[in-house]
Amino acid sequence: MVSKTQGARVLVWEQPGLEDQRSPRYTGGLGTRHWVTFMLFLGMANAYIMRTNMSVAIVAMVNHTALTVIAEEIDTECGPVNPNKTSVVSTQDGDYAWDSSLQGYILSSFFYGYVITQIPFGILSKRFGARLFLGVGMLINSVFGLLVPVAAEAGYGWLIVVRFIQGLGEGPIVPCTHAMLAKWVPPNERSRMGAAVYAGAQFGTVISMPLSGLLSAYGFAGGWPSIFYVFGMIGTVWCLAFLFFVSEDPEQCPRIKETEKKYIVSSLWGAAGSSSPPIPWGKILTSMPFWAIMLAHIGQNYGYETLLTELPTFMRQVLHFSIKDNGFVSALPYLCMWLFSMFISVVADWMLSSGRFNHTQVRKIINSIGQYGPAAGLFIAANTGCNPAATVAILAVGVGLNGGIYSGFKVNHLDISPRFAGILMAFTNCLANLMGLLAPIVAGHIIEGRPTQAQWRKVFYIAGGVYVVCATFYNIFGSGRRQDWDNPADDEANAKKAASKKADKIERKAAKNQNHAETAH
Repeated sequence: MVSKTQGARVLVWEQPGLEDQRSPRYTGGLGTRHWVTFMLFLGMANAYIMRTNMSVAIVAMVNHTALTVIAEEIDTECGPVNPNKTSVVSTQDGDYAWDSSLQGYILSSFFYGYVITQIPFGILSKRFGARLFLGVGMLINSVFGLLVPVAAEAGYGWLIVVRFIQGLGEGPIVPCTHAMLAKWVPPNERSRMGAAVYAGAQFGTVISMPLSGLLSAYGFAGGWPSIFYVFGMIGTVWCLAFLFFVSEDPEQCPRIKETEKKYIVSSLWGAAGSSSPPIPWGKILTSMPFWAIMLAHIGQNYGYETLLTELPTFMRQVLHFSIKDNGFVSALPYLCMWLFSMFISVVADWMLSSGRFNHTQVRKIINSIGQYGPAAGLFIAANTGCNPAATVAILAVGVGLNGGIYSGFKVNHLDISPRFAGILMAFTNCLANLMGLLAPIVAGHIIEGRPTQAQWRKVFYIAGGVYVVCATFYNIFGSGRRQDWDNPADDEANAKKAASKKADKIERKAAKNQNHAETAH
């Protein structure tokens, strides 16, 4: 162990092994890594604003009176329907006669672009660095967001193309953010730093929902276009600031203090970016800790989509209550999740720094809160009966507890493989988002034409069961230990072995060609 004193700042670091991953201790207060974390937080918030603002704007864009209205199936188990309670407040109609199916294609076009770029950008960021892909990708997203009003005026086909390109641009946000965290955040700070960054998703949603509604009603340029102009400009400014003021890693940062640089570099032993060795695909795909994260991520997205998209529908169809009538209540679950994720992340890092728990134990305990909690909420919501207030409370508490996943499996990629964390996240996030798209499809098939409490109970039980099964798999096979296939000490031996195999292959090919030439002669 080495210790240095510099004025009031004290730096203590030690070379961490694969087993304990103990971080050096730094008492210099806020540093450059906190600035990077804050910028990534703003980037995540901006990404979710750009992702969700279309769902608010499209209500004002569509000419509802020009469409054929099909009465929604309403259950009467909880008494007759009160028109004053379920009716939607009338709004000014827009210019576009898009039916529900076409609106679905417009809204989903973004996510198709988002999903297909996850893995490619994860691989590219590993080879060429994450900062540029993240900044330029989000810049594309923001600039094309400014073009949404023009594209809508040109026709829905152009709008679908623009939203698809926005999705392509946002593809790098998660894998590249993970890769940046792996280079900037020491192991014992990953819980709160990672949670702070990914909680930007909830913060962005809380900001986007009410502000988009206000801009739609009172904004310039006809109302709804101002949503895209305002957020597009904000996103563009963030991208330029990120590209100019954030560096790829501490070693390339000209503004970081030497003590903080040594603290980060020594704690992230062998966590170099593009200079790292080739990706060990075979060992990754046969790693049970990786599959544990994959299953946890898949279960999270399926349950999360059910929790947030289907409970309001249940309250409208069965309990005759619309959560959308109150903007605060609509944003309440996201707000609870954001606040709880911040609280539990501090608890997680305290558990690590106390020395009483290792990374594996902390990840499993916190992740259990984040996934078993919402599962219990779904099981309870399936049996609340005709009680709207209880259902709203369960929605808020269930989604709130879900914030534990940020200090659970969400940062676990960084534990098991700091150098390949971006690639691991790209794979898990891609498949998890695809699974999340199934949640409303499954629910739709179950409740179509029969929105009874019994049918909705099946929807909640399935989602809660997925949460439980995936979280249990994670608890059995998950690990917080850096895996042997990401051991920097083996880089030289692996490089020699790879070079030897390549030389043997070239030699065998040359001998084979020589034999063919002699035979022909």
